[in-house]
Amino acid sequence: MQPYAPNWTHVTEFVMVGFVGVHEACLLFFILFLTMYLFTLVENLAIILVVALDHRLRRPMYFFLTHLSCLEIWYTSVTVPKMLAGFMGVGGGKNISYAGCLSQLFIFTFLGATECFLLAAMAYDRYVAICMPLRYGALVSWGTCIRLAAACWLVGLLTPILPIYLMSQLTFCGPNVIDHFFCDASPLLALSCSDITLKETTDFLVSLAVLLASSTVISVSYGNIVWTLLHIRSAAERRKAFSTCAAHLTVVSLFYGTLFFMYVRTKVASAINFNKVVSVFYSIVTPMLNPLIYSLRNKEVKGALGRAFSLRSWKGQ
Repeated sequence: MQPYAPNWTHVTEFVMVGFVGVHEACLLFFILFLTMYLFTLVENLAIILVVALDHRLRRPMYFFLTHLSCLEIWYTSVTVPKMLAGFMGVGGGKNISYAGCLSQLFIFTFLGATECFLLAAMAYDRYVAICMPLRYGALVSWGTCIRLAAACWLVGLLTPILPIYLMSQLTFCGPNVIDHFFCDASPLLALSCSDITLKETTDFLVSLAVLLASSTVISVSYGNIVWTLLHIRSAAERRKAFSTCAAHLTVVSLFYGTLFFMYVRTKVASAINFNKVVSVFYSIVTPMLNPLIYSLRNKEVKGALGRAFSLRSWKGQ
């Protein structure tokens, strides 16, 4: 890293490299990611509509699921359209303005943090449902659900403020090539000609705080759930109780596994190409898989989807 010199030109636009070495297969990758993106939109919209229209699913668990589906749509829409434009070289291609880059990073971080807290709220809902079923109506009322969801979105919105402010104070004087398919923090920091120590430390602490706070709630909730399940004598009842949280546990494992790997680190230059693959997994693949997991592992969602898309439903019978 070099010290800032007054006669250097400030970078006002970045060029995102995307995936190096796939130029001959750009069309193939474009079709692949476009298909995944459209599939993600359709799946999550289907979940939202089914929960809204089926009165059997008007319960706290599915209230949080609709928030998660909305979030997944926005989460992928922040990065994928620009990435697709880069593959085809349209709409500005791989270029992105300095302000646009910081905005993309802000929204992506905001949505990622919000998802962490939403998954924690969903774990708490499952904990109360399984461990304290008689008090479920009082502890997880609609008012409580609305407050929890609002808190998740608010804390998520506050999370990137300091990191993005510190990023905006850094000087970028060239080169302006981001070795990634979106404006992620690590490849951006690698381009700065300012001292990034404070920024790196802040990113690490903020990421660690979000992950530890949300994962602690999830771990404690599932620890109590497992303890309760072990004390249920009937194997059938035990399987039935666990089936209500199996889908959520699978989603949590996918999401947190990649996030812990990607963001709880202090090294900027750490296997960038491998990080791109991991980024594709948590920013594109996971949002596509989540609705499938919830629909395949949850009999109520499967039943609601079947009713919604059956011929009888369309005929209004």
